[in-house]
Amino acid sequence: MLVGEPSQPAVVSRARQIWLLVEYGVLFFALAGVYTLIGHPGSPVPFLVLSALGVVLYLRSRPDFDRRDFLRPRAIRGQLRPVLTLWALAAVAVLLALLILSPGRLFELPRRDPIVWVIVLVAYPLLSVYPQELIFCGFLFHRYAPVFGTGNGFVAASAAAFGFVHIIYGQWLSVVLTVILGAVLARRFARTRSLAVVWLEHALYGLLAFTVGLGSFFYNGAGD
Repeated sequence: MLVGEPSQPAVVSRARQIWLLVEYGVLFFALAGVYTLIGHPGSPVPFLVLSALGVVLYLRSRPDFDRRDFLRPRAIRGQLRPVLTLWALAAVAVLLALLILSPGRLFELPRRDPIVWVIVLVAYPLLSVYPQELIFCGFLFHRYAPVFGTGNGFVAASAAAFGFVHIIYGQWLSVVLTVILGAVLARRFARTRSLAVVWLEHALYGLLAFTVGLGSFFYNGAGD
């Protein structure tokens, strides 16, 4: 059952669609590519937070944006079981894979630097997860619906953008994993229109990665 019924994308001209498609490519692919090529000038978190603030201002200025989409916390109740079930299956799979393929990585961050691990547990959902979901779900869903729609096209566009920006960490595995996660999150958002739901789900997977030993694929300081 859908929690938030998506409105039909606005009908725009072909020229407008081309403009939006080019804009999508620049914002989600070209900028990440440039950032990577110039050698990661500092942490991406300040840029992420500033971008998210800009997105909030933009969405609040749009009369066709439903401000309930910023959270919709009531949607969590209906989605909690499928979210936790999928997360538990993923957690078991990741733990088994690390145990077999790279046991030295298991619980690497909490073992080596528990203080940093605790900081990550607190700061990551607030400073990284929600800003990302604002951008890759809330903004992308609203801004580019005339190009990608609000169904499978949106899911593919969101997953591709979300995965590609992780090239900044220089790890092919981080891109592959985030494309998969991005598809899960985008589909969940398309069904619920709830940033609270995808915020929770994204945070669960991120904290799992930093805890079990995949942190070095998503944060340069999380491992050797």
